[in-house]
Amino acid sequence: MAINHAALAGMTSEQLIALITTMAAQPARKLSFKVTDKGGLSVYGLGRFPTTLYRSQWERLIAPDTVDAINAFIKVNSALLTTKD
Repeated sequence: MAINHAALAGMTSEQLIALITTMAAQPARKLSFKVTDKGGLSVYGLGRFPTTLYRSQWERLIAPDTVDAINAFIKVNSALLTTKD
């Protein structure tokens, strides 16, 4: 989202609070998927750029044993990891 600093500077504190409240109430971006020209699977909506992997990489990443390992790693390192909404 582009920020218009001149417009923000001219807003009252009540208007700024209303704007923040409106922005906070917006639902999180939904994930979307696309097949790239080179045959990769891109996932949009996780961050600023898409996450793109080939089919074999996605299959390896979402395999049950890999998902269990990732979840265990997150649990062990939860104090060191940050979240981004």
